[in-house]
Amino acid sequence: MINKTIFKKTLAAAAIVAGLSAIQVAEAANWLMLQGTERPGTAGRAKVWGFIQAQYQADDSEPFTHPTDGDLYIPPKLIGPNLTSQQQFNVNRARLGLRGTGMPLDSSVNYFLLAEFGNNGITANDNDAVVSDASITVNTDAVRIRTGLFKTPGPEEALQAIHVFDYVNFTSVTNQLMLERFPQLGDVNTARADLALDTNKGSISAYSRPVGAFRDTGVQFFQSYKMGGWDHSYAVMLGNGNGMNFGDTNNSKDLYLYWASEKSFGGKGPRMQGLKIFAWSQSGKRYDAYDITTTDEQDRTRSGFGVKYLKMPFRVTFETMSGNGMIFQGQHRPQDAINDLEASGNYLDFGYYIPNSKWEVDLRVDTYTRGENHGTSAAGDESTFDTNTVAAQYHINKKSRLTMSYDMRTFASDTAAVNTQLKGVANRLALQLTHIF
Repeated sequence: MINKTIFKKTLAAAAIVAGLSAIQVAEAANWLMLQGTERPGTAGRAKVWGFIQAQYQADDSEPFTHPTDGDLYIPPKLIGPNLTSQQQFNVNRARLGLRGTGMPLDSSVNYFLLAEFGNNGITANDNDAVVSDASITVNTDAVRIRTGLFKTPGPEEALQAIHVFDYVNFTSVTNQLMLERFPQLGDVNTARADLALDTNKGSISAYSRPVGAFRDTGVQFFQSYKMGGWDHSYAVMLGNGNGMNFGDTNNSKDLYLYWASEKSFGGKGPRMQGLKIFAWSQSGKRYDAYDITTTDEQDRTRSGFGVKYLKMPFRVTFETMSGNGMIFQGQHRPQDAINDLEASGNYLDFGYYIPNSKWEVDLRVDTYTRGENHGTSAAGDESTFDTNTVAAQYHINKKSRLTMSYDMRTFASDTAAVNTQLKGVANRLALQLTHIF
């Protein structure tokens, strides 16, 4: 049965939504509206769109010396998603989609379909194309309702469109706390820590299902309103809590809540200028994937808030987030996925668009600490991940750009064995060319 507390909260939120019908709907763009919502009367039946990202990355990290196996690596010292090399060319994203409405039959209903053909955490395990988004949105003056597979309301770094992301790699807090990994159900043979050490053994990831990619299958109630000179947006979503994996593994559902208020300074679409304040939360349960004979479940909660300012030529973003339960311990440690550990982190991002040029320079500082309450738990250790990133972007035209990032990383742990493995983590260079069509 659906968790009664979540169900009651959802009903209460729906009642509030129904009472907002008299407020003027906002026209300003935001991520809730951009990804899967069409303006009535303006969209065609089927618009083909997509983007390609090709990249090169190089990691300067040093291996650690195992007492019997010699020089070995852990995932942060190798290039994902395959984790087989420290230098790699890759077509990391190649997405093709359709979006549109049923007009002239009815422009209040629209759809959003997107497939991934690139090599990343979504596709790496089977090398086949994967449907990453498939949703239908019903638009009314009072509320918009979206159902299917789509991005969940959450942190800015995750919710925004990836093809306008200002860096190549995510921050550690977003990558580890929010980019959920799902072990294969009941496959105890993958629960071996030694899979993650020797690159001669091939891929060191023991997670055989696609990453969550900040997505879930469910239903979302959302809307955007103008009030007091600001654009206010909300979303209430109920989902399976199973990422991009269709279906579910338990009877519990995840509850996603989101609010954003933005003062517009001009512009439109993904590059709209303004001051945005936002907050979000996610809560649900996860099934013990490695013991299918039990019904053990672990609470998983995430929450955060942030501020984003963009007024040419400056951009500043700050976001902080925290979580409890299901704290990721690394691609090589799926056997430790079920835990009640705590983690938190934040990042501060600066951008400067050089006037009268096609250049943009960026600086990002992020920190993440996991296992803050690990105590004597065998599943965790308190580890801190600090990264300073300098980057530059050359905007060839409105649809194409080159992104260059250099990550300066310092990782450490309070557990001797883990700290020995993390000591050699060093800097990482990333170059990426993006073209949108």
